Amino acid sequence: MAEAERIIKTPDTPDDSGEHTAAGASAGSGPSAVPGASRAGERQAPAAARGSRGRRIALLFAVASFAYALDLISKTLVVAKLEGRAPIKVVGDWLELNAIRNPGAAFGFGAAFTVIFTLIAAAVIVVIIRLARKLYSYPWAIALGLLLGGALGNLTDRIFRSPGVFEGKVVDFIAPKGFAVFNLADSAIVCGGILIVLLSFRGLDPDGTVHKD
Repeated sequence: MAEAERIIKTPDTPDDSGEHTAAGASAGSGPSAVPGASRAGERQAPAAARGSRGRRIALLFAVASFAYALDLISKTLVVAKLEGRAPIKVVGDWLELNAIRNPGAAFGFGAAFTVIFTLIAAAVIVVIIRLARKLYSYPWAIALGLLLGGALGNLTDRIFRSPGVFEGKVVDFIAPKGFAVFNLADSAIVCGGILIVLLSFRGLDPDGTVHKD
C-alpha cells in the first residue's frame, strides 16, 4: 500500500492554487492594494480547489457505484437463471454465457491463493479511497472508479459466497472462445488499468498536471 501511494502520490492542492495565492499576495503588496485583499484571495483559492476536487471525487465514486451495481446485478441473474444449466450461445461458438465459480484471481489465475487475492483486493480498495482526497483529474477519477468498482465486485463474492468468508468463489460467466471465463468486475479492472497506463504514457498525473520526461 505504501508503495502504491508513493507511485501515484499527488499534492493535497493543485498547482494552480499556489499560483492564485501568489498572485493575491503580489497584488496585496502594491501601494494601491485594498487592505485584506490578499487574505481574501488566499481564502478563495483553497475553497475553489476543494470544490474542483469534490467534483472529481464524486465522479470517482459514481463510476465505482455504476460498475459495482452492474457486476452485482449480472451475477445475481447468472446464479438464478444460468448456474447449473447448459451454456447460452451469444455469438455462435465465439461467445457464450457459462456460469462457473472461480476461486482464483481474474480470468481464473492462481486458484490456490484465494485468501491472498482477497487481501490484495481489500488493500487496493483502501489505497484508492485514500488517494481520492488528492485527486484533481477527471480521467484519473474514471480510471480509479473502474478499479474500485471492479475490486468491490469481486471482493463481495470473496466475502459472502461459499465456501466461506475470504475464501468465497467468484461468479464468472463471460466465456469467449479460446479465452478464460470472466465477469464484469474483471472487465472494469482491466479497463481501469489500461486507462491508467494510457494516462501515464501521456504524462497526466492524478493532480491534473501534465509532465514530460
